[in-house]
Amino acid sequence: MTVDLMPSGAELPAGFAMPAAARIAAAFLLGYRGNTRAAYAADLAHFGRWCAHLDVEVLSCGRAHLDAYVDQQSRDGAAPATIRRRVSAIAGFFSYALDEGLIQRNPAARVRRPSAGDNVQSTGLTPAEAAALIAAAEEHSTRAAVIVLLSLLLGLRVSELCSATVADLSHQRGHRVLTVTRKGGKRQTMAVPPRAAAAIDDYLGGRAEGPLLVTATGRGMDRHAVWRLIRLLAGRAVPHLAHTLHPHDLRHTCATLALDAGATLRDVQDLLGHADPRTTRRYDRARFSLDRSPSHQLAALLS
Repeated sequence: MTVDLMPSGAELPAGFAMPAAARIAAAFLLGYRGNTRAAYAADLAHFGRWCAHLDVEVLSCGRAHLDAYVDQQSRDGAAPATIRRRVSAIAGFFSYALDEGLIQRNPAARVRRPSAGDNVQSTGLTPAEAAALIAAAEEHSTRAAVIVLLSLLLGLRVSELCSATVADLSHQRGHRVLTVTRKGGKRQTMAVPPRAAAAIDDYLGGRAEGPLLVTATGRGMDRHAVWRLIRLLAGRAVPHLAHTLHPHDLRHTCATLALDAGATLRDVQDLLGHADPRTTRRYDRARFSLDRSPSHQLAALLS
């Protein structure tokens, strides 16, 4: 059995040209699935291209090469979270190679990674902006309404939204529920608020099988189609975000507005499927650090 490191039609980066490196990369990726596997494959490909640029074979890299790689990404403006994920993928690859006896030590084991920080870059939409986006979605189509409502009210990742099927819908204890596949393959059953449940019923129109979200040809929607639709709706509802709004911003909005509405941090953590409560707390700090800024009091004094 073989596993392609790169997407179909793409060439293997020169840094992974040696059979041993390509074999280890493929074997390492077998331990992951879905979007995580795709992300790690892209990360290894990125590192491979960097090695090829330096004319260094991947398995010959040392600690200095990895430190230089991290430094170069920072200079290029890569987000700290992106750098951390890339180094994590690379460290996993080298760990696998070490276990296979192809290298003597893992050069990425002690590489410094940028701190994730206590804040997030986006706190999402305000209540008024979220309401405007919902109204624009409902005016656009029943499918758009389902996408926006499930993203905002359930905080679904776009991958969870696109992988949901009609069979994942059911009823439990008087609630309409949707069972989604979280990161790592974990399944979680979530209550669907009545407004979103009504939108789903209108959209399905009696359809009882297949992907929850489908295109005009009946195929499942992908993340790119969802992204384009969100941008289109943003242009109508929140024009100042027409070129920047990302589906993940709706997940941020779900977290911050739920916390503003009085939901407990633990409940929001469960809703979003965060394994670590510190991840959820970043949304909490991000929102309230803005609302409580002393600048508001100072502006009121000077007015």
